[in-house]
Amino acid sequence: MLTHLAPSNSHLYGPPFDSNSSMDSSSDTEDSDSCSTSSSSIFSPPSSASTSKTSYVPSARSASPVPSVWSLTSSMRAQAFKHEYGRGLNNYSEVYRLPADDEELDRLDAQHNMFMEVMGKYPPCMEEVMTDDIPGETKAVLDLGCGSGRWIMDVARDFPYCSAVAVDLVPMQSIYMPPNLRSEVDDINLGLEHFYGDFNVVHARLISSGVKDYEGLINHISMVLRPAGLIDIMEFDFCIYDENHQRIEVETSKIAEPWLPRWMAFANLAARNRGGDVDAATHLETWVTNHAAFENVIYEDFWLPTCDWRSDSEFMMRMGISMRDDILAFLKSGRPLLLSSGLPEDLVNELEANAARELQFTKARHYVRLQCLHARKRRN
Repeated sequence: MLTHLAPSNSHLYGPPFDSNSSMDSSSDTEDSDSCSTSSSSIFSPPSSASTSKTSYVPSARSASPVPSVWSLTSSMRAQAFKHEYGRGLNNYSEVYRLPADDEELDRLDAQHNMFMEVMGKYPPCMEEVMTDDIPGETKAVLDLGCGSGRWIMDVARDFPYCSAVAVDLVPMQSIYMPPNLRSEVDDINLGLEHFYGDFNVVHARLISSGVKDYEGLINHISMVLRPAGLIDIMEFDFCIYDENHQRIEVETSKIAEPWLPRWMAFANLAARNRGGDVDAATHLETWVTNHAAFENVIYEDFWLPTCDWRSDSEFMMRMGISMRDDILAFLKSGRPLLLSSGLPEDLVNELEANAARELQFTKARHYVRLQCLHARKRRN
């Protein structure tokens, strides 16, 4: 879920932002359980743009023979996209139901800018990992669920000697792709065996709602990485927190304030019902720390105010405005997810309008929690 101006030290995880360096594993389980929501009778079972060009490689699992590089033609666009509830969605996954249209790409670009300002562009060890120090080896970076592609395009430009690959359910649509970057259309739920041993860095950001088995994905990533490679992941738990960083528990059995936590509870349940691993953020540290392939695990929490209520800090107020704008756009992006889950349109409209009003006028003291982790693969 969640909008950017790079700081001078944008190659690092940047300035502290209500960041905590560790999580208590026992509380993880309790948090996960408390965020789980029983299915509401409001839900019924789920039902099953531009002319810019890019280059991409269709999925290795494609049934039809393909050349190595394609340009995005109108027929390929029609194959990759479908329109539901007024938005353009991917045509391959019934799990991930957020849009992939121009409006969503604009939101993700703005979100990328915000994330860079909060935590920087890359983990501190990125430059070390990407040093061209092994004769005959081309450093390679994989971005899983690349979205608008801003992060992986930065990588391709910042490390022009590397090979960069962007994977998503739709092809990248930028006309500015660097020559060392290619876009692949694939569903990572089908596995990553075709990438085993090929990459020095694997990056993923806010993809848990479209991943069925996130712990299994981490294991795949361990096999994709070369020795001493870097895993860099960030997730969000589809929950809202109060000013004391306590999760706001609401039910989907009633419609009442607080509105943003209520809307998020419905989105959480809708994504869960479609098979998304929406609890993944809560378990990232445990899964990676306990995995035999990884070492030097660095975990951080980042708490972003949902609007400009943090008057004690100009930076926090500015980030609150960016977060508010991102959430307002996300409320619109979430309509296909909620409507396809069986919620009546008038109820979705009520939830969305009240959550937007709460963000813009009430200035409720709420936070979003981003859970970020990077680690190195052991050399042997």
